Amino acid sequence: MTTNVSRDIKKDVNGSLISGVILSIFGVIAIAAPNLSTLFAETWIAVILIFAGFTKLVYATQTRHQGGFIWKLLLSGLYIATGIMLFVYPFTGILTLTLLLGSFLLAEGTFELILAFKLRPQENWTWILGDGIITLVLGAMIWFQWPFNAPWLLGTLVGVSVIFTGISRVMLSLNARSTSNPTNEAANPT
Repeated sequence: MTTNVSRDIKKDVNGSLISGVILSIFGVIAIAAPNLSTLFAETWIAVILIFAGFTKLVYATQTRHQGGFIWKLLLSGLYIATGIMLFVYPFTGILTLTLLLGSFLLAEGTFELILAFKLRPQENWTWILGDGIITLVLGAMIWFQWPFNAPWLLGTLVGVSVIFTGISRVMLSLNARSTSNPTNEAANPT
């Protein structure tokens, strides 16, 4: 019985290791072809918005007697219309999403700087200060290079994220593989 459990654990670890390697490869491909991966990411966001809009529409009709039906309907329409606009005009969507990302990072960096100075009396407050400065610089870089960076930026960031997800999965799998007790398996050959 312990051998079956051991085999199942080994199978899970191997599956996780393989998926981590595949994710890392996809991340490298996304970085190698950033224009294509940016277009893919933008289209994926469009599909998600359309699906979310239809989900909200179903929810609005199911709860129409609970109040706020018109607002729920308008919100679902906004999701669907935004998704369709991103889908029909992908390059405009890429420009818009890149500008939104830059704005988000500028706002986040500003808030982190404010937080850092509020936490200044505490130990290690400089980590938050550094994070805020880096985030602010990234947001400024996106803003000042926009629209020239739009075709490759989102795809590159998605690629980097996917690579790190894959690497972390590989490392966790290797750790799980090394911590599974090989001496226990040698003692129970059945």
